[in-house]
Amino acid sequence: MANRPVQKETSSQPHFLQFNNLACETAGGKVIFATDEWFAPARNLLKRDPPEFIPSAFTEYGKWMDGWETRRKRIPGHDWCIIQLGVPGIIHGFDVDTSFFTGNYAPYASIQAACLDQMPSFTLEGDRIGMAASPSQFEAVAQLNSESWKELVPMTKLKPVYSESCHNYLNVTYPHRVTHIRLNMYPDGGIARLKVYGIGKKDWSTVSSQDLVDLVALVNGGVCVGFSDAHYGHPRNMIGLGRADNMGDGWETARRLDRPKVLKVDEKGILQVPGFEWAIFRLGHPGIISKIEVDTNHFKGNFPDSCKIEGCSLTPDEENILIRNQWRSDKTPKWRILFPPQKLKAHHRHLFSGDSVVQCGPVTHVRLVIAPDGGVSRFRVWGRAVSNNMTRLQQISKL
Repeated sequence: MANRPVQKETSSQPHFLQFNNLACETAGGKVIFATDEWFAPARNLLKRDPPEFIPSAFTEYGKWMDGWETRRKRIPGHDWCIIQLGVPGIIHGFDVDTSFFTGNYAPYASIQAACLDQMPSFTLEGDRIGMAASPSQFEAVAQLNSESWKELVPMTKLKPVYSESCHNYLNVTYPHRVTHIRLNMYPDGGIARLKVYGIGKKDWSTVSSQDLVDLVALVNGGVCVGFSDAHYGHPRNMIGLGRADNMGDGWETARRLDRPKVLKVDEKGILQVPGFEWAIFRLGHPGIISKIEVDTNHFKGNFPDSCKIEGCSLTPDEENILIRNQWRSDKTPKWRILFPPQKLKAHHRHLFSGDSVVQCGPVTHVRLVIAPDGGVSRFRVWGRAVSNNMTRLQQISKL
């Protein structure tokens, strides 16, 4: 089958946007402290959906805003909040989004981080509009010593709040696991969304070699490292928690323009088309795969006709080269079939195991290939984790 060139990222789109949002509310992220939430509560920072603006919406405290907005500060200090990541992991970058906060956005921000052995027991619940932290809450949060946490992003001036500049992308180089972050705004104002892009980091020493684990799951360290098209939804959505809420919570491509004018099928009922779309994932841990799920939940008139799944073993250096070349290289991965082409159904949870999954040894990466195009809401790859030594032996055998 013919493939299609990968869409190039614009210079304004850093590579870390391909990673998972570890703080999103759908991943379990939550705000556990905020100094002030007068106009809009801090929990809005973690919403999955893009911010919106309703000109006529007001509350008894002022203008309704879809983000976190504090009152105009008239006392010493600055505003800040603490966020517990839904998925602890390695952070590669942030998006501080100030959408719609035109005359009231925070002029400056900084971000700190920590890895806490024990999760704090306190949290913010209920309607927080018009509220500020109480003395007892300040006393409780002081035990975390958050003012001394590692600074990942120094005090940074935020850009004007317009469509071309509202996303403040901030790169991070910090190779340690993070469970909590502290977002500081100076001195007050509003921020619409905070996205924390990174890769989940699981303690694999607690996992038995006999346990069947979803090796590609967000919570287990799986991450999307390449894709052909993401017109309506990014492939990273497929490895999120639970089942998808709607089509927007999955991967969906545009319709391929090279599909035949008149469609035909083979003896298995699979469409005969020249092109396909693909998404590549690095597993949270190398493993031997024995069970696969492809869920087209919500995709009723736009599900793929068929799919196949491939695996390969790559070193970090090999992966980096392929990513830089957008998975186009003279030395492309030697993909091995894990699951041969299979007809798919609309709005259906497909589970494959046993003889339908090809035993091809340990893999570090998997590629989901759909034809000709369409949407998949969830992708699960269950297998048993294997030692890195076993994977290296397999890579040596390929030479």
